[in-house]
Amino acid sequence: MATVKENLLRATELAQSDSPRLDLEVLLCHLLGKSRAWLYTWPEHPLDDTQQAAFDRLFQRRLAGEPVAHLTGSREFWSLPLKVNRATLIPRPDTEVLVETVLALCPEDNLSLLDLGTGTGAIALALASEKPGWQILALDKMPAAVALAEENRQQLGFANVRLLQSDWFAALADERFDVIVSNPPYIDPQDPHLREGDVRFEPLSALVAEEAGLADIRQIAADARGFFRGTGLLLVEHGWDQGKAARRIFSDAGYTDVETRLDYAGRERITLGRYHSSS
Repeated sequence: MATVKENLLRATELAQSDSPRLDLEVLLCHLLGKSRAWLYTWPEHPLDDTQQAAFDRLFQRRLAGEPVAHLTGSREFWSLPLKVNRATLIPRPDTEVLVETVLALCPEDNLSLLDLGTGTGAIALALASEKPGWQILALDKMPAAVALAEENRQQLGFANVRLLQSDWFAALADERFDVIVSNPPYIDPQDPHLREGDVRFEPLSALVAEEAGLADIRQIAADARGFFRGTGLLLVEHGWDQGKAARRIFSDAGYTDVETRLDYAGRERITLGRYHSSS
């Protein structure tokens, strides 16, 4: 029987992964129901035949490129455990910059916020965890994504978040918001990276947008103007090389105080602006 240590040594085979050792640690923790600290404490612990067979199956799927989050069915975001599946994007650490920025700019204890294209619900639920007095509506076009986000909402118990199926603003009527946020599709359909790594296993509809990846950002900036209450704040995540284009889109749509915030690698990632509504 192979030990924990021996199974972790197989990380050398995961050449396509940026973090092969961590990948296998996460898979072993998931399989054994143990912490990473336990793995380091008991490296000589042997896996029984059933555990080894299960690990071998997970290892082969990871070797084929399947994301670790899909193998375990979960991903942590903002210290919240979120269920994930192939219906949505896997939450990325850089999206936490969007959450941080909203919290920094909005110290109020009571406001209304709209999350467009919520996916797993990561952004909406992270904000709800910090601001229980906020009223948050999270939308997604895909019914499977709405169902998954609702599962996560119920699991975490956040009563101040509502989920609704909607193609961007289409299902909204008279509701108005103080803040609108989105992590929309922003990858150019011709981007060669779509054929590499984890994104091969994620829904294209949540990744790509026309007009070199800018079509949805342009639509959101335009349409959001009709859904603000007073002076509203719009924040959108985008590709590292789209900051200049996003700022132009915001400015052309009439937003003021337009700026772009950097992600953890120092790349332009979040563009924001304020819109002065007459309603």
